[in-house]
Amino acid sequence: MATTLKIAAMTIDGHPYGCPDCGTPAFTLDSRGMFDAFPAWGNCTSGHSWEDPLITAGTLKQIDAARTGREQAEDEDTFEIVVGGAVLAGTLHPEVILDDLRRAATDVYWKRLVRPELLKRKRRVKAALKRPFRTAAAAVKRPARDAVAATKAAALGAAWTAQAGGHQPDPDHQPEPINPCPACDGQGGHTIDSRLHTTTRVRCAVCHGTGEID
Repeated sequence: MATTLKIAAMTIDGHPYGCPDCGTPAFTLDSRGMFDAFPAWGNCTSGHSWEDPLITAGTLKQIDAARTGREQAEDEDTFEIVVGGAVLAGTLHPEVILDDLRRAATDVYWKRLVRPELLKRKRRVKAALKRPFRTAAAAVKRPARDAVAATKAAALGAAWTAQAGGHQPDPDHQPEPINPCPACDGQGGHTIDSRLHTTTRVRCAVCHGTGEID
């Protein structure tokens, strides 16, 4: 019966073994003929083929018998045999097992369907829980902000009223008599005739432009 093995990587006495033409480590080994002494035929993924006297149909049977196989998805299918004093060790291309299918179904169902939906619900719950606290905090802060605003408004109003002299004039208030400045006759300035300056009126230096003398 013919034997075909898919090699993912292999070493002979610790040295990497691959396609003699391109050196690729991944290749297949096929047994030809009815006898174990017949050499195996190698075929790499780049399309190269070769025969190796060390690797025979009997060698492939030894590898197939020594392989560890895989029980779980994370396991590797490895082998190690001795042929003519040389140690052949390596890893076989993994064959699909039941755990691979189960993990694939679980990953697709969990990662793509269930987990995203659970994360959405979790975010919604967090947002719903935070909303009442934010509303309550805003309700507590609002009166305080209103009180501060009212206080500031009152202070500004008082300051403006004081600066403007009050907003309710006294009906009994009598203005003080005015003492006009004798230098400018209460005009607060003097008109001059000058050809050197464009200004024709200057402020009175006696009353400083007020037109009054205390």
